[in-house]
Amino acid sequence: MIVDEAGRAAWAYLARVAEPPSAPVIDLVEALGVLDAAHAIRKRSVPSGHDAALLATESRADVDRSRADLDDAQRIGARLVTPDDDEWPGYALLSLATADTAARGGVPLALWVRGQMRLDDLTLASVALVGSRAASSYGEHVTATLASGLCSNGFAIVSGGAFGVDGVAHRAALGSAGQTVAVMACGIDRDYPAAHTQLLREIARVGAVISEYPPGTTAAKHRFLTRNRLVAALSGATVVVEAGRRSGAANTAAWARKLGRPLGAVPGPVTSATSVG
Repeated sequence: MIVDEAGRAAWAYLARVAEPPSAPVIDLVEALGVLDAAHAIRKRSVPSGHDAALLATESRADVDRSRADLDDAQRIGARLVTPDDDEWPGYALLSLATADTAARGGVPLALWVRGQMRLDDLTLASVALVGSRAASSYGEHVTATLASGLCSNGFAIVSGGAFGVDGVAHRAALGSAGQTVAVMACGIDRDYPAAHTQLLREIARVGAVISEYPPGTTAAKHRFLTRNRLVAALSGATVVVEAGRRSGAANTAAWARKLGRPLGAVPGPVTSATSVG
């Protein structure tokens, strides 16, 4: 489907007015269509039964940065992908809409994407490799071996762009001439961590950098947990390579189980704190 300029701007407006994911806003779009939903939020007048959409957007509804957000994204080679677009990975994200998962996360309203990789192609054959930011040499070795092996068999590697296991997974995929995807917990125009700026540029060159968050959004603890569901949903399987007791990778693993995705874990030394998780 070709989304016209007004429709694209409406999606961009709604992508900013509520903290993702926002089930009430998505419900309003499904009921009214994106143009009328955006108009209703701006005018603070929604049909009966959709008052939750007003509550979710009350602090941001009067600021419309849709055109600026789209321009900012275009300047860095990014785009806004919506359910109206042909590449929207609807089947992969469907599992986020089930009764057991929607209350804890739910489907994204839209996704900002930097890079040329189509989202629907991404979900055809992809595996998430996640784990500790403080990876051991063992964890790094196993991550690199898994990533290069998966890439040689035609799989894309999905991870979170962080230090440790994530970074090693992305670099190994790039070094194997494979495709890799980083799912971010900040705006699509922000390279986080800053030390991975060049890495993220390389990922966007051959794969994709993905975020629910509009340009300018800063990373925050709750956003890392929110994005973990997308790492699991966009992947055909998730493998935890190495994780400490409080590793965010455990949250991604929990999402993989909730979504019915295959979940694997790499055995680690019983004496290693980085393998406790």
